[in-house]
Amino acid sequence: MSDLRHGQVRNLVLATVVFTLTFWAWNLIGPLSGSYSRLLGLSPTQTSMLVAIPVLVGSLGRIPVGVLTDRLGGRVMFPVICFLSIIPVLLVGWADSYGALLLWGFLLGVAGTSFAVGIPFVNAWYAPERRGFATGVFGAGMGGTALSAFFTPRLVEWIGRGATHVLMAVMLAVLGVVVLLLCRDSPAWQPSVAPALPRMREATRITATWQCAFLYAVCFGGFVAFSTYLPTLLQNVYAFVQTEAGLRTAGFSIAAVVARPVGGILSDRVGAVRVLLASLAGTAVMALVLSFKPPLEFAAGLSFVLMAAFLGLGAGGVFALVAKLVEPSRVGTVTGLVGAAGGLGGYFPPVVMGAIYTVTSAYTIGYLLLAATALAALIYTGSAFRDRV
Repeated sequence: MSDLRHGQVRNLVLATVVFTLTFWAWNLIGPLSGSYSRLLGLSPTQTSMLVAIPVLVGSLGRIPVGVLTDRLGGRVMFPVICFLSIIPVLLVGWADSYGALLLWGFLLGVAGTSFAVGIPFVNAWYAPERRGFATGVFGAGMGGTALSAFFTPRLVEWIGRGATHVLMAVMLAVLGVVVLLLCRDSPAWQPSVAPALPRMREATRITATWQCAFLYAVCFGGFVAFSTYLPTLLQNVYAFVQTEAGLRTAGFSIAAVVARPVGGILSDRVGAVRVLLASLAGTAVMALVLSFKPPLEFAAGLSFVLMAAFLGLGAGGVFALVAKLVEPSRVGTVTGLVGAAGGLGGYFPPVVMGAIYTVTSAYTIGYLLLAATALAALIYTGSAFRDRV
């Protein structure tokens, strides 16, 4: 235990920094969606596809990355993700057509797989009763989306799109080297030597895998969908320019980032199920409020911030629940599957919202669908985990 305490803070901080920077890289397209739309003459549906495409690979890629993390450990996998992300980051920055942006944006999803490395990595560094705190703090790295929303449009204005992407590639390279030098796997961690496919099959037979996958698809998927598509939504509905939409999206992301570790800490104290019930109820209510298009600035801003806070609480609660329901040797594989579900939960809403806006010139139906989904998840959580309330 003394060895664990000695390395806990350093490795948790390093993991969170990697998650933050790779999430920034993962979300490089969303804050610039307005300029891409104007430059290439894209329809709302095409823009939503462009924003959502990195989410697809970042979601599905978490499954093999989680399996590899069980076998190789976070000290190896974190630098691998950093270095692999450099290539699509540069190519997205140099792309000059819709087809090229879709292709390289698809590969940019590699950066989003870092989540499946970090959860088992930090879990191994902390005792079971502290894993809600650890995964909550690590999960705050999703604030990389806030950094991207705030800084990416401004950096493009200051130094240009190509130079902005080169700067991100350099930061990823430096961080990969730093992690190689300073990061260590927990003394309590043991590599899994079982073949990957049988482990994945075993993970799919665990009821908690599917339960947590569904809940994470709603909570984290909702956050990803909003953080990537919100710049487009704010420009369409409230006529913000790109930098103003980015600033408000950053505020949304920060609220979720602050709420996520709070969700983890509260899960350690009052139970993850209670945190999830509060999160899902709040999400359903705020989706209904947003469907009425609250006016600027205070009403709309407060509504989006509260939505972000509820989604962040739920995201923190889900992985606190995973840590309690799944044995440590399987956490990486289960995390990959649950994380993939969360990412996929963030892939479809922008596509649906773009299609809805194309047909109706409003997002009302999309918000109502979110409210219905959150309500269904609330009822399911109360039923499936009533013995843990």
